[in-house]
Amino acid sequence: MTLGETRKALFLDRDGVINIDHGYVSTVEEFEFIEGIFPLLRLFLQHGYLLFIVTNQSGIGRGYYESSDFEKLTTWMLKEFKKENIEIEAVHHCHHAPEENCFCRKPAIGMVDAILFEHNIDLEHSWMIGDKQSDIDLAHNAHIAHTIAIGSHAIENSEYYFDTITACNTYLIEHQHKLL
Repeated sequence: MTLGETRKALFLDRDGVINIDHGYVSTVEEFEFIEGIFPLLRLFLQHGYLLFIVTNQSGIGRGYYESSDFEKLTTWMLKEFKKENIEIEAVHHCHHAPEENCFCRKPAIGMVDAILFEHNIDLEHSWMIGDKQSDIDLAHNAHIAHTIAIGSHAIENSEYYFDTITACNTYLIEHQHKLL
């Protein structure tokens, strides 16, 4: 990348977007990819997006599992993505419990700031996909222009809402001009 060149990015939550959220997922055995996630990510890659995962992992701060468990699962997950020809640029996580009020726990922007420190990202043409209010709030706080909420519960201020990742993918395939 040349100095000054910016790239579009897709920021993704993990639990509830990439994998089924069983609550504090910390092992390969508990991890189930959500149907449609691979085609959706390949669609963004085809349109020149860099992929980043930003995930709150308060289970570490609460003592439910160790950082090493998260790292082991993340290594496995990234290998599974590579098998599907999907390159994730980086995975950033917040290990703090909510009451610690840290700068990295969504909706705070610490994880996005860390990504911006290493990558020249065009936030005006970037997207955030999440299943919680804190994901969409992170996007607004960090000035990520486009948001997609996934799930059947109400999430305020999201540009798009879909019950499933598959429905999101179907819509974006039919409206690829939105990704340009």
